[in-house]
Amino acid sequence: MIATLLEVRGVRHTVLVSPAGEVVASAGMSEAQISSELGLVAAGRAVIGSLQSQMAAESWQEIVLDVDDGPVLLTPHGDQVLLTAFDDVANLGRVRFAVRKLLGLA
Repeated sequence: MIATLLEVRGVRHTVLVSPAGEVVASAGMSEAQISSELGLVAAGRAVIGSLQSQMAAESWQEIVLDVDDGPVLLTPHGDQVLLTAFDDVANLGRVRFAVRKLLGLA
């Protein structure tokens, strides 16, 4: 299912992570990358939780993090998080649309 995101120009890899921090599905990633990306999802969840608490928000839509290896989009999917890594912030609109379409949000 998420492997179709690799067809979007600029997308490097993607991973769907369970609430327990386990990989549900991934595409375009080596085993070495998975550990790093799981850490990034955990950190992202902590930031999101803090922001939700401060803003008294019940849910979140997405968050973009621009890290050393390039930007990543974190998108909720139920209680899971979909991480989509891409090559340039200029591709954010295209990536967001593809993710939303995949998740049935567009």
